[in-house]
Amino acid sequence: MIIWAIFIGHWYISLFSQTFFHHRYSAHQMFTMTKFWEKFFHLFAFIAQGSSYLNPKAYAVMHRMHHAYSDTEKDPHSPHYASNLFSMMWKTRLMYNNLVSGKMEVEERFKKNIPVWPALDKFAESHISRIGWGILYFVVYVLIISVFQFPGTHPWMYALLPIHFLIGPTHGAIVNYFGHKLGYANYDNHDKSKNTFNWDFLMLGELFQNNHHKFAARPNFATKWFEIDPTYPVMKFLQWTRIIRFKKRESRILSF
Repeated sequence: MIIWAIFIGHWYISLFSQTFFHHRYSAHQMFTMTKFWEKFFHLFAFIAQGSSYLNPKAYAVMHRMHHAYSDTEKDPHSPHYASNLFSMMWKTRLMYNNLVSGKMEVEERFKKNIPVWPALDKFAESHISRIGWGILYFVVYVLIISVFQFPGTHPWMYALLPIHFLIGPTHGAIVNYFGHKLGYANYDNHDKSKNTFNWDFLMLGELFQNNHHKFAARPNFATKWFEIDPTYPVMKFLQWTRIIRFKKRESRILSF
């Protein structure tokens, strides 16, 4: 059970950091927070995502391009312009690398008001950081499965390690592929976006792609009475505690 607890815990804290900080804050600016809390959640994202940490600036630029060019040839990760899931992921990775390295020129409209922490991001992108996190995950598994042999652990559980190593790309692949392939549509957005689940417990609301492409700046990705976005109540709590403040609709990033 302890391995499953670690796996599920890593899955959801990493996913929350991505949807809350990278997506709803960095890319769409749905809310504001003080510089202290911005640094806190930036660091939290690094710890949560670990070996597959996503640079918030590169993420935000790519996500804004995704909205501007949804399901066209210019979309950074449309499953409809890739032969399969893995070719889509590879295309996304190449663009991400070019954005991080500065080799790719980007329109100004995609670069505005994105949180940056150069020192942290440089370290997080380093081989030392990525390999170090990977070694940490491996050592934890060895201790639990092979050394202490906790009840309920089995050697086959080592197969979960690649997901830990690549948890960010795994989340991205699920959202970008299935969120534009499978499910239902509430709105005609002139693209292939879908809502995969009525209650998106798996991806914390990220698979309400059809709703999100219709209302890009709306903090709650659920729009119908039967839909539940699990991240939104957490954001409401953070507003109640004054850690964040939702912006007025006109001041959010609505379109690109």
